[in-house]
Amino acid sequence: MITRFTMIPSVIMINKNLIGNIKIEGYQDLLNPALKGKIAFADPSKSSSSFEHLVNMLYAMGQGDPNKGWDYVGQLCKNLDGKLLSGSSAVYKGVADGEYTVGLTFEEAAAKYVKDGAPVEVIYMKEGVIAKPDTVQIIKGAKNLENAKKFIDFVTSKEAQTLIANQLCRRSVRKDVPAASGLKALNEMNLIKDDEATVNKSKQEWLDKFKDIFTSSK
Repeated sequence: MITRFTMIPSVIMINKNLIGNIKIEGYQDLLNPALKGKIAFADPSKSSSSFEHLVNMLYAMGQGDPNKGWDYVGQLCKNLDGKLLSGSSAVYKGVADGEYTVGLTFEEAAAKYVKDGAPVEVIYMKEGVIAKPDTVQIIKGAKNLENAKKFIDFVTSKEAQTLIANQLCRRSVRKDVPAASGLKALNEMNLIKDDEATVNKSKQEWLDKFKDIFTSSK
């Protein structure tokens, strides 16, 4: 059995000192020519959060059909202007440090900078947000089964979940634990879902296709 203990929405992170009057509400706004070369996005074959964003944009911009989202990916790649970062941390650090105006990242990373007072803001894509869970599970044949059960009870308790939300900026799976200050409630987002079987089956094909599109867009 798999137990969810936190949720991680994909988000857009903006640097408020650099964004000026450019309006960012979702994926479509990242195609603004004024942002060319100013978008932080990591190689989805090297960054799990970037792969999650690739999946998110395929489903969101394809209106539920990932095969129809590739036209958007092609346009985004042109606006990346040949810049593809090597890992997840390069995205949120790049935006927070002012190297990039916007970045495609995950909520926890961006939220920590907001909490610390950095000049950044978290945007939840109006076209749709996929929120993936972190999970905890007991290994089959666990030698310390009762302690393992107690640990799962602990990490899913209201006390621990409140600490996780407020101190670690991770989103609780409990309905009685609100999101940390400054973060949207789940019911305020346009939450969408992917099809896990399709994503798992198509992962390598999608990574190869993204690589071809990005390479040809340079």
